Amino acid sequence: MRFGRGSSDTVASRLFALMKSETALITETALITGATSGIGLHLAKEFSKRKHPLVLVAPVASELDAIATELKAAGAILVKTIAKDLENPEAPQEIFDELSSERIYIDILVNNAGFGHRGKFWEIPIEHEISMLRLNIEAVLRLTKLFLPLMLQRRQGRVLNVASVAGFEPGPLFAVYHASKAFVLSLSEALATELEGTGVTATALCPGPTDTDFFQKSGIVHAPMFQKVNLMAPQDVAKAGYEGLMAGERVVVPGVANKIIVFSRRLLPEATLAKMTEKLYVDTPDRTRERGDKELQAAQRG
Repeated sequence: MRFGRGSSDTVASRLFALMKSETALITETALITGATSGIGLHLAKEFSKRKHPLVLVAPVASELDAIATELKAAGAILVKTIAKDLENPEAPQEIFDELSSERIYIDILVNNAGFGHRGKFWEIPIEHEISMLRLNIEAVLRLTKLFLPLMLQRRQGRVLNVASVAGFEPGPLFAVYHASKAFVLSLSEALATELEGTGVTATALCPGPTDTDFFQKSGIVHAPMFQKVNLMAPQDVAKAGYEGLMAGERVVVPGVANKIIVFSRRLLPEATLAKMTEKLYVDTPDRTRERGDKELQAAQRG
């Protein structure tokens, strides 16, 4: 269900407050952006399975309603949804103000929303790149600036920023996307150090290629990045991200193959690394995978 204005707001805020007042059953409330698909959706399911109250954010209210209904049917204790487009610079403040007015306090901030575009840098319209930076970087900054001070006041909290293995390397044909994830990774690692001793932690989740609609939306389903490399199910990425966050890890790279890639690529010359990455984004005639195969297999195994 999606809580709207009026009496349901009061009920929601009282329920969240009640959760906080039961000191024997303190459960951290998580806010997750980009929660209606891909890694964000499965992070929502992972947090819900662990009985965290949830605040889910995405642009489309009907999609949020459907996810909230699914989560509650599966046993979620509390789910509040907020339909906001985080490419709008005003959206983070509006989210913060709405939650503040309802006395819903966020213990875990999950900055997951993001997207990418394939193409040579000079061929992609600047408006598309600016939109990407607003979501991938500016929304992360604004939300963290808003929610982090309250965590510090309470000396308790966690921030999970979804970066990418793309943040470790230059990405020809995905130049701005890779740069945006490098920003998120670097910011998260710096925050992790600044926050030492405060009771608050920061974690960067850096998945490799994952079976989500990112590939369809960015136009690279036919590229080796999707067809040839080790592809993870979003359920497995979400589980690794949750466990790493709760353990206070600084950087989480899910999957052995991705860990090896990250380590080895730090040893390669930048020019060599860039050329290798570029080849992964060029379409190949070979197509052996379909979007959703890995996700479905993971769902079937439970």
